Amino acid sequence: MTTELPDVPAVPPEDPLSKPSRRTFIATASTIGGVVVVGGLMADAVPFGADDAAAADPPPSSRVSLSVNGERYTVTVDNRTSLLDLLREHLRLTGSKKGCNAGACGTCTVLVDGRRVTSCLTLAVRLEGAEVTTIEGLADGDRLHPLQQAFVDQDAFQCGFCTPGQIMSAVGCIREGHTGSAEEIREWMSGNICRCGSYVKIVRAVEQAAGRR
Repeated sequence: MTTELPDVPAVPPEDPLSKPSRRTFIATASTIGGVVVVGGLMADAVPFGADDAAAADPPPSSRVSLSVNGERYTVTVDNRTSLLDLLREHLRLTGSKKGCNAGACGTCTVLVDGRRVTSCLTLAVRLEGAEVTTIEGLADGDRLHPLQQAFVDQDAFQCGFCTPGQIMSAVGCIREGHTGSAEEIREWMSGNICRCGSYVKIVRAVEQAAGRR
C-alpha cells in the first residue's frame, strides 16, 4: 500500500545576502559629519580626544587644616575624600579600618571633637579646625588606654579587624554615659558589628573600663 503525502509548497533556499555578515556590518558603519550611521541607525559620535580632555581636568579640591591625635595637619584633598581615606591614604594612619564603606559596620569609627563618627561617611573638607582622635592616639607611649587594656584582659576580639572601631566607639559610649547596664552598653554599641561574635566579651571590656567590673 502506498501512502500519499499532501503537497507541501517548496521553501526557497535562504538568500545568504539577506543577513549582513560581520564584514558587511562593519563596512556599512561610517561617520559622516560627526554622526555615526550604523545599519541605518544614527548616533552621536564622540569627538576624538574628548575622553582625554575630560580626564585632564582635575577634580575640585580644597585645603583643610585639622588636628589628628594632637598633631596639626594641613592638606589639599579632592572634595569627595572621606575622613577615612584622608587618615589611611594621606596620613598613613591605617589603624582605622575600611569595612563596608557605607557606615553600617562601625569598623571605621573615630572621634571628632570628642564625638564618635563613622569616618567613611564624613567628608574631610568639612572638618576645618576639628580635633580628630584615632586608635593610634589613645595609648600614652607604651602604656595602653584603659579600654585597650580591658579588651586584652577580657580577650574581647578574635580576628581583630573590628577592634579599633569597637574601642573608639566604646570610648565615646563611656564619655556619653551609656554604661549603666550591660543592656545599655549593647544598645549604644549596636552600630559596631563583630563578625566573629565576641559581643559578650566586648561588653565586659566596656564594663571594666567604665569601672563597673
